[in-house]
Amino acid sequence: MTLTRADIRFTASGMEVPAVTAEEMREVDRIAMEETGPNLFQMMENAGRNLAALAMELLGNRWQQASYLVLAGSGGNGGGGICAGRHLANHGCRVSLCLADPEHLGEVPAFQHKVFQSTSGKEIRIAELDRQHPDIILDALIGYGLKSAPVGAAVRLIEWANASGASILALDIPSGRNATTGEAPGACMRPRWTMTLALPKTGLLPDTTGDLFLADIGIPQETYQRMQTKYVSPFGKGYRMRLAAEVAPSEETLMHPARTTEHTTGAEE
Repeated sequence: MTLTRADIRFTASGMEVPAVTAEEMREVDRIAMEETGPNLFQMMENAGRNLAALAMELLGNRWQQASYLVLAGSGGNGGGGICAGRHLANHGCRVSLCLADPEHLGEVPAFQHKVFQSTSGKEIRIAELDRQHPDIILDALIGYGLKSAPVGAAVRLIEWANASGASILALDIPSGRNATTGEAPGACMRPRWTMTLALPKTGLLPDTTGDLFLADIGIPQETYQRMQTKYVSPFGKGYRMRLAAEVAPSEETLMHPARTTEHTTGAEE
């Protein structure tokens, strides 16, 4: 069964979590940065730390022996990946970082890159990728700001990652996927897992994201209220959790519940 974004609702620990389009998430970020906080440095730090922790968790007992490779773009998504690389290095992991466009890093990603350079993490060039054999790839190339098909180095990195045989963990949205529609206008990452930030995006279709996780990046409830979004934190005492994508009940289901059965496409904790 092929699902579209209109068919999907997201739940965490049985609680429904509202999904947002790319434009709506952009407004959430704007309100946070300009009005309520946290600022971009804080949100990026929270995203990167969560991504690193999840990567280690997913590898189980192999986390210390594993090889980690971060593929990072020049924007906010890339900054979160660079931050994750630093946290992995700080925990003694063997981590390499490959930047898609090192000459054009944004201000906050450039700061993250500066801090990464003081760790044991190794930076590699795209030309060196063929000698890499990572156990896990952290996809932080393109986030919800995707406007058209990836081009240039991003395409090469996406295609290399997909062909590498390594498990891929995507940050927020698989690179190359439209965060609103789930469509891929060109090359796109094929992850085993996706960790989305703050709120699920409407384009996170279960057949393209792998297992879904939701991460808390510190945005307060007032931010969502100013967006007129009904929001209750699903995180409890944790900072990330499994996210389930389910078929939303149709009018037919609501009128005749015995005639249909719920189809769950993700597991909950």
